[in-house]
Amino acid sequence: MMDDAGMDMWVIVSREYNEDPVLKTMLPAEWLNARRRTILVFYRHPQKNTVERLAVARYDFGANIKAAWDTQKFPDQWDALLDIISQRNPKKIGINTSSHFAHADGLDHTEFQELMEKLPLAMKSRVTSAEPLAIRWLETRTPREMQFYPQLINVTHKIIAEGFSEKVITPGITTSEDVVWWFRQKIRDLGYDTWFHPTVDIQRPDPKTDGAERSFASKPKADVIQPGDLIHVDIGISYLRLNTDIQQHAYILRPGETEVPANIQLAFSKANRLQDILTSHFKEGRTGNQILAGALQQAKKENINGSIYSHPIGYHGHAAGPAIGMWDNQGVVSGTGDQHLRKNTAYSIELNASSVIPEWSKAIRIMLEEDAFFDGNTVRYINGRQKQIYPIPRPSNFNQ
Repeated sequence: MMDDAGMDMWVIVSREYNEDPVLKTMLPAEWLNARRRTILVFYRHPQKNTVERLAVARYDFGANIKAAWDTQKFPDQWDALLDIISQRNPKKIGINTSSHFAHADGLDHTEFQELMEKLPLAMKSRVTSAEPLAIRWLETRTPREMQFYPQLINVTHKIIAEGFSEKVITPGITTSEDVVWWFRQKIRDLGYDTWFHPTVDIQRPDPKTDGAERSFASKPKADVIQPGDLIHVDIGISYLRLNTDIQQHAYILRPGETEVPANIQLAFSKANRLQDILTSHFKEGRTGNQILAGALQQAKKENINGSIYSHPIGYHGHAAGPAIGMWDNQGVVSGTGDQHLRKNTAYSIELNASSVIPEWSKAIRIMLEEDAFFDGNTVRYINGRQKQIYPIPRPSNFNQ
């Protein structure tokens, strides 16, 4: 990673309770925060072909980063850092500053000022943004992470399946907000956290409702769920420093109905097709903007009225890496959209497709989001994806 970023030294400085987002991903499991001022130094030895990992601290930073501060020789922590830098004489000193990625902009103003005041003039010119390296660190998913990521997404899918069932929803009584708070409580009861408040919204035949046109900037209002409603959830959970981000749909069967109406399921299938189109344009080295443009062009040829706003996922819900569209920008996304797609990265395949439902005399918007992994050649959904709308109640429960 350091070689690819063209950086032979990476210095991460952070203080307790104001942690750098990158440093938080490196904290030992027993550490909930940085301690006082925490300084980490990574140095790439070109001759030895190794990466030296040091902590300018009184004690080791976990098992893999050793303490390198002789407090007797250097009472001042900054002086100890300068000694490490001068001994290794790096060509570039990367620090976490970034104009486009908050995840890579974790060096606060005070620490930056103190560092630059301490550095000798000859070293100051070597200081550069570590944005490329920080992004690579944050976006890369390890084999060990991918062993339990499917379990985390599977839990998310199961929570949705239970919440979008007759166990939780009684048509004519249960409100969308009731379901939202059921999701929050269920996540807590299972011992997980959530990185955003879930939303549940409703689309229905009523011409006065505008679910398909609602801006993502506006929160769906609380409403009583009725037979014939198409409901949608956006939910994500957090565990072991990883996050999920999922959107799925359910339909409330009317009296006499035993399955989701064909035109609504057809609209759902178009959104599934848009997912396929998008992931077919995932090619290593392409930018997020290139992937977006290619996918939208193909969708247009297939007469799919779609919108794409997919993002990396991992240590953060909206994670570092190439943005593939924004809900309010289907053109060129400056900065984040210019990032290149790399292997061993995970993405929330987030998008929507609008279709007219003749019997409703208006369009509906199928909004989908599923987490997927790109191995450098192919995209696979980490725990599958929704292909059929959940009916409520489930057919298997009709006669129980």
